[in-house]
Order: sequence, then C-alpha cells, then structure tokens
Amino acid sequence: MKTPRLFLAIIILLPFITQAQTKPLPRIAIAGLAIESSTFSPALTEEAAFHAKYSSEVFSAYPFMAADSLLRSKAVWIPTIIGKSLPGGAVTRQAYESLVNKTLDSLKKHLPYDGLYFDIHGAMSVVGLDDPEGDFIVRIRKVIGYKTLISTSMDLHGNVSWRLAQNSDLITCYRMAPHEDALQTKQRAVQNLINRLESGKGKPLYKAYIAVPILLPGEKTSTRIEPGKTLYAAVAPASVQPGITDAAIWIGYAWADEPRNHAVVMVTGDDKEKVTHTAEQLAQNFWDVRNKFEFVAPTGTLTECLDKAIASPKHPFYISDSGDNPTAGGAGDATWTLTRILARKEFREDNGPSLIYASIPAPELIKKAIAAGVGSHVEGEAGAAVDHRFAPPVKLSGTVESIVSGDKDAEVEAVIKEGSVHVIITQKRKPYHKEIDFTRLGLKPRTADIVVVKIGYLEPELYAMRADWLLAITPGGVDQNIERLPYHRIQRPMFPLDKDMKDPDLKAKLVPLSGK
Repeated sequence: MKTPRLFLAIIILLPFITQAQTKPLPRIAIAGLAIESSTFSPALTEEAAFHAKYSSEVFSAYPFMAADSLLRSKAVWIPTIIGKSLPGGAVTRQAYESLVNKTLDSLKKHLPYDGLYFDIHGAMSVVGLDDPEGDFIVRIRKVIGYKTLISTSMDLHGNVSWRLAQNSDLITCYRMAPHEDALQTKQRAVQNLINRLESGKGKPLYKAYIAVPILLPGEKTSTRIEPGKTLYAAVAPASVQPGITDAAIWIGYAWADEPRNHAVVMVTGDDKEKVTHTAEQLAQNFWDVRNKFEFVAPTGTLTECLDKAIASPKHPFYISDSGDNPTAGGAGDATWTLTRILARKEFREDNGPSLIYASIPAPELIKKAIAAGVGSHVEGEAGAAVDHRFAPPVKLSGTVESIVSGDKDAEVEAVIKEGSVHVIITQKRKPYHKEIDFTRLGLKPRTADIVVVKIGYLEPELYAMRADWLLAITPGGVDQNIERLPYHRIQRPMFPLDKDMKDPDLKAKLVPLSGK
C-alpha cells in the first residue's frame, strides 16, 4: 500500500518540483564608487583617479565571484561600473556627474533587476554637493524603481545619511581597522542579498538607525586595540541573532565638513524588538567608551619622533607622517616633514642613520632622473604642487639609485639618495603599504634604521615588520589633531570637539522602507 501512496505523492508534487527547478535566477546589477575625500585638502580628484571598471571586468574586483564560484551561479549578474580612487581631495562635479551618468545609462540598458549590489566607501566629497552617495542611490532608484532590493557595503569610515539608509534595503560595513575584512564584508553584502531573494523574504521589515555624536580619526579607533577591539567584537554576534539580518557600526570620516559626518549604528532585520534593542545596545556601548579612545601608537611632534628613532637601538623604527596620509585624503605632496628631515645634521652624511622616506610626487624630477640614469647625480624640486600651505617645494640633490615604471598609481618611481636619506619620488602620488612597494625599488626596509611613511596606522605588513613605531602629528589635509580643524557645518555638539556635552538621545529611529 505504501508504494501507490508514494507514487501518488510524487505525482502531486512533481509540478512544484519542476517549477522550483525552472525558477529563473534573480537578475542582480553591480554598481558603486569608492573614495574618501578630505574637504580640508586643497587637492581635487578627477575621473581618471577612479580607474573605473566596466561590464565583465567588474568581476575582477571580487575574487569571491570568480566564474566557477557558488555565488556567481546564484544569479544573472549585470555588472555596470565600479570605480575606486585613492583617497584625496574633493571630487570635481564634472568627474562625479560623468561616472554617475555612465552608471545610470548602463542600468537603463538592462532593466529590470531583482537586486543591486551597491559597493561604496561612503566618505566621498564632491564640489558643491552634500552627501554624494545619498544623491547617487536616489538617482539609481529613479532608474530601477523600488521593487529592486539594494544591498550596500561600506567602509566603517564612511558616512550614513538618512537618505542613504532609506534607499538601501540591506546595509553593512567593515568590522576591522585596518580593513583586513574588506572582501569578507563585500561578500557578506552580496550573500545577504542572495539570501533575501532566494527565500522570498525581500526587504527586511525594520532598519534601526542611531546617529552617535562622535567624530574620531581612524588612528584612534583601530580594532587592534581597546576600546575599538571589544566594541567591534560585539558586532558579529549581534548580527547573527534570529530576526536580525545584519548589524554595523560606522566610525565616520573625520576630515570632511558636512552635516552627515558622525558615527552611526544600524541594525536591519524582521524582529522589531531585537533590531531596535540591538542597535541601542551597540550605540550605548560606543558612547560609554568615547573617552577611552587613544591613538593606535605613541605620538609626538616630528622632532620628538626623529630624536627617539635616531637614539633607539630598535630597527627598523617606523614613523607615520600622518598629516599628509594619501590613504586618508591627504594631497600626498606636502613637504613639511621631508624638509625637516633633510635639514637634520644626522642625515647629511652618507654614513649617517639610513632613512627611507615614502614618498613625494615630483614629476619634473622624475624626468630628470630618467634622463640622467641610475647612478648619476640629479637635482630638482619635489612636492608642494598641490598642498604648499605648510612648506614650499623641497630641493633634492643626490644620486639616482633606481627607476621603476608601471605602477598603477605612481606610474613611475625613483629613489634619490641625499646624505643618508633614500627619498622615493613618484610621477603621481602613491601609498606605500607593502614590503614589495620598497623592495621593487631596491630598498630594504627591514634593515633600514628609520622608515618614514605618509600613513596613519601601519598597514599589516609594515606593522609586522616594525621593531618600534611612533605616529608623528604633522600638518596636512588629514591632520590627526582634528580639534584644530576649521569645522563649520558638522552637527554640534560633537565629541570630542565638545567634551562636556550632555549625553545624547540614543534611542533607535526606524528608517522607512525604500519607496515608502
């Protein structure tokens, strides 16, 4: 008797099984622009800086979406345009409009979409436009409509405006600084989108938003040390509770002067009580430890840092030239620090303490170095073409040690040795985060006495290499001493600018669903 019943059950279920097997895959677009740009820097960012990827080349940015990956098989993917620029000054309006309009045109060609993955940083500044990411997503919505689910991934140093929150159905950000989980975060954003589409759940029912009136530089909020370590360690467990889709804390971006520049906590999910309670708990945790954030390394003036490095028996001794950090939004060509290094008597002789300086743009001196050749003497000026507020171009006179072409950012690099200082000059600005950035130029950072890098907290490879480290508080477009920056438009009161401010209202606000 069991066999006929089983046969009958199969006959009844067969249409549903067939339907499930033939259900079309969701159509998901990919778009986004990423940069953090300082409004306190005189630099401007043009379209070419974004190194935009179009159509199928977009996949190269996401190893987890390789052709043979499981995620790639879960949808029909329509990659439009993504662009990622080195941090810098404000983006020109022309560059922004060009990239946005190219994205919108591409989206129009392939309608409709079930989902869209929105890959942004969240700290873009555009000349004459507040909240560019909010503007961008609103314009995307006008093209794709509100039935399409948008999943947004961001840097934790991005800014979440109310309209960005409202137009994002799913939203998350990095949980580590330095951002060792960047790709993991992007994959989570895509997987969350797939899960909601496959399950038929669609948009999470609740999005809790809390603006936390804190504005701190990233160098004070590293997750390597407390209190950032414990604060962010609570995010992942919070995000996997039943009824919650994701949870995130944004530190925000300290070097732009807009009303949206402050910390934010967001939690999304289908359980209203859990979503709001979790957001409020994370926000309160953040506020409670606000006075405990310290710089990720001991700090000092440049003179203090150099004095300690020269006297130290520990090598290599790293010094962060933090005020002109090109990976935070500095122009990257301020000469204030290099001028003072070269003026020190300890470095004037060839046999002085070996110091590597990374780096300074000097396109005209690059030409001279190429013409002279490796091993020849060269003289010329470097830096201060963009940011000359603190020092004029620095005069270099030394031996060309190496010339290397082909870097995506620098294009051409050379090393000029003056006294005991090995100065890396570049055609265009470039950050130096990995050991190979130095060794490909013939430099040996592991055996140098001192390495000075335009950077804030040391990136993982440099951090692992250092024998000791100080963060020099130097002037520039991303001055770590944010209390001396000329803010006019951020919301006040704001910690730490208003140290005696009253406790804020940290009750969660529910963001309306997109299209409501």
